[in-house]
Amino acid sequence: MASSPTPLKHLAPGWFSLPMGLAGLSLAWWRAGPLMGDTATGIALVCGGVAALAFLALLAASLLRWQRYPQAWADDLKHPVRHTFVATLPVATLLLATLGVSFFGPHPLVRALWWLGSLGQFGVTLWVLARWWRPKEQGGLNWASITPALLIPVVGNVVAPLGGVALGQGDWAMAQFGIGLLFWPVVLALLAARMLVQGSFPERLLPTAFILIAPPAVSGHAVLQLGAPDSLGWLFWGMALFAFAWAATLARRLQPLGFSLTHWALSFPLASLASLTLRLAQPGGLLAVLGPVLLALASLIILGLLMATWRGLRDGSLLAPEPVAQIIPAGP
Repeated sequence: MASSPTPLKHLAPGWFSLPMGLAGLSLAWWRAGPLMGDTATGIALVCGGVAALAFLALLAASLLRWQRYPQAWADDLKHPVRHTFVATLPVATLLLATLGVSFFGPHPLVRALWWLGSLGQFGVTLWVLARWWRPKEQGGLNWASITPALLIPVVGNVVAPLGGVALGQGDWAMAQFGIGLLFWPVVLALLAARMLVQGSFPERLLPTAFILIAPPAVSGHAVLQLGAPDSLGWLFWGMALFAFAWAATLARRLQPLGFSLTHWALSFPLASLASLTLRLAQPGGLLAVLGPVLLALASLIILGLLMATWRGLRDGSLLAPEPVAQIIPAGP
């Protein structure tokens, strides 16, 4: 495939799912430290460093894109699906702050980064939900916009306690966590309604089904961080495990799909499930075996995503205009 003459123009906000996945993997390896020793901690530091570098590179490129191609940014904000991926930026910021407090403690710069991500996520959530009040013809809620990617801006608030509690911001983190819990079932109901009335979302968006794993997996971490008993963590772990099994039934349909940025939707959810499993694991217990297996799976998949991304950048298939999804209206 020929490269686009203006690749920067096509650097959509969803590219911040890369540092999201890498940061999630770093947190999972950090969680594996008590079971696997210093090697796991070292891998966590490397993954965290790569996540931070990827974030900074994407942030600089996105600012340059906004300067050179303001209409491309405006088109992303109006797009029924791409606008939801704007939330990957504040979520990635929150995750990097969580890494920072895990590695370096409650440093003032880490606290500032966390507040930047927290308030950014709050603002993006409000912006996305405010769109729902608009008429459909003015960009309001419509069938095309209801995909699992809607969980990122609406439910992404559950990430706040992961770093917020250790930074002494537990009250606000818990309040923001409540926003995610409030709208999580709302999005699930909308997804069910779309599939019942309109049919499934386009095939190229099928990898986003794995995002269904993230809300329960991250919520399990969050409630444990907020001091809840392990039994509540197990409750969310069961939800996350079922969501993983449910999304995995799509594996055969994913195989023939050409690689695209949406495949990064597998990364952070799988890393979060591995991390929660490791957090609940007890020496000699079942999760002490399952946790490293899930961590290995998440690591291999993210390594594969990195390699596929490199190939896509090299051959020009990623930073290029995306195909237009055909929305087939439901019959009478």
